[in-house]
Amino acid sequence: MAGRRESVIVASSQIATGPSGVLASADTTTHRTKISIKDLDFFYGATEALKRVTLDIPEKQVTGIIGPSGCGKSTLLRVLNRIYDLYPDERVNGEVLLDGISILGPEVDLNLLRWRIGMVFQGPTPFPMSIFENVALGPRGLEKLSRQDTAERVEESLTRADVWSEVKDRLSTRADSLSVGQQQRLCIARTIANRPEVILFDEPTSALDPMSAEKIEALIIDLKRDFTILFVTHNMEQARRCADKVAFFYLGEMIEAGATEQMFDAPRQKQTQNYIAGNFG
Repeated sequence: MAGRRESVIVASSQIATGPSGVLASADTTTHRTKISIKDLDFFYGATEALKRVTLDIPEKQVTGIIGPSGCGKSTLLRVLNRIYDLYPDERVNGEVLLDGISILGPEVDLNLLRWRIGMVFQGPTPFPMSIFENVALGPRGLEKLSRQDTAERVEESLTRADVWSEVKDRLSTRADSLSVGQQQRLCIARTIANRPEVILFDEPTSALDPMSAEKIEALIIDLKRDFTILFVTHNMEQARRCADKVAFFYLGEMIEAGATEQMFDAPRQKQTQNYIAGNFG
């Protein structure tokens, strides 16, 4: 596939370009850590929302971020796909490496970065167009797919998001005609249709009924076979069910991180113990 698709494939492992447009070299060794965050500070104007956060995100595992409201969980996701660049008063210090390469420099292609790191938001965000076009829009633009390839990608993505059987006979209808739970699974299909490497979930079940939430949880667990998953949740039982690794945030700091079983059954820090025991939050 020529043109845009070729450039995307080349750049997918090398976000930054060096002097004279030469691609910066990247370590091609398989990394157990997909994203490495080191001494990260983040500011909304003069307000410091993240303070010296250091955290490794394992490849093709689910990392859950827990903590009370306002502790910096969603802010961390804003950093990882650089949504903060849309707002001039927001800034970051520190280091974030994706496959060993910094994603915070001015030379980074933000469109490419957001293709590699997809995001699913708290509430469903279907585009005001048909179900089919919602899923087809990204890969059609990124890869210049043929009509047949586009249709196959749409079916594949909707199937993977466990919503194909419910929508296959009405792909031309508007996406906002779906139930809230179906819309959220459509948004997941739309994200995975772009074939990212990392998917960020920002409280993806908070607006859903229990049955719909259960389907999303099952999807998160299934998707780690092919994607690195980072998800924010207020629901500690959800984190226990879905996550391989859990990080606890409080007042902008990453207090503790570890394997899920250890974090819930034997947390090392007193603040973590108190939060999990329900003493605050």
